[in-house]
Amino acid sequence: MRILVINGSPHKGNTWRLTEKVKEQIQDLDNTVEFEEIHLSELYIPLCTGCSLCFRKGHIFCPHNQYIQPIMDKIERCDGVIFAVSCFQGAIPAIAKNLTDHLAFLLHRPRYFDKKALIISTTGGVSANSVTQSLANTLPGWGFNKCYQLPIVALSWNDYKPSEKHIKKAYKISKSFYIDLKSRKLHSPKIGVLIPFNLFQAMYEEYAPGTEYETQDGVFWKQYVGMRYASGIPLPIHKKVFGKLIYRIGKYLSPKMIVTYKK
Repeated sequence: MRILVINGSPHKGNTWRLTEKVKEQIQDLDNTVEFEEIHLSELYIPLCTGCSLCFRKGHIFCPHNQYIQPIMDKIERCDGVIFAVSCFQGAIPAIAKNLTDHLAFLLHRPRYFDKKALIISTTGGVSANSVTQSLANTLPGWGFNKCYQLPIVALSWNDYKPSEKHIKKAYKISKSFYIDLKSRKLHSPKIGVLIPFNLFQAMYEEYAPGTEYETQDGVFWKQYVGMRYASGIPLPIHKKVFGKLIYRIGKYLSPKMIVTYKK
C-alpha cells in the first residue's frame, strides 16, 4: 500500500508533527505501508494566473504544468493521500490554496474516483475544523471517494506536543483511514457529488470541438455518456434516478447556459 503525504504548510510545524505521529500509527498497523512525501514549500510553484487554459484546452497547457503534472501523477499512483494543512485565519495556507487553484479544473473533469484522503490540521486556537472541512468539500469534486478529517486544537504556536487525548483521537481516525484503504471498498457518492457529474455530462455537447466556445469538457465527458457516475462506484437506484433527473435538467438548460469567454 502506498500513501502520498502532501505537506500544504509553509514549514514543518505543529501540523507536520501530528502528521508524523499519524504515519507512525499507520506503520504500527502495517509496516509494509510506503509513504511518499511532497512538501509544497520546496517546489516553489508559481501562483495560478487564472488563464483558464486548463479549462479550455486541457491542463497540460497550464503554464505551470511542469510542477502540477508530477503531483497529479503521484496522486494517481497512490492508494490514499494525507493532506497536512495548517490553519491560517480559518483557511488553508496560501501554498495549499495555490495547488487547489491549479487543480480547479478537476471540478469539471474529475478522475480520482478510487482514492481516499485523510486531512490533518492543527490550530493554536480555533477553526482547524473549518480547514479540514473546506478540503473535504473540495476533494469529492475531484473524484475522491471518501475523506477523513483530523482537526486538532494544539493551543501552541510551533511548540506542539500531542497529548494522550490527541494521540488517541489521531489513532482512531488514522486506523479507520488505513482499514478503509486496505479494504479497497468504494463508497457510494453523496447526492451533492452527483449534481456536477451529471450536469457537466449533459452540457458537454455545447463545448465539443468545432463549437463556438469549445473546451476540453466537450471531449472529456464523451467517455461517461449514459453513466450516472464513474464505473465501479456503487450507486443505489435512488441515486441513479436522481442523477438521471439532473442530467435531463442539464440537457434542457444547456443551450441557454453556455459559458462564454474571450480567447
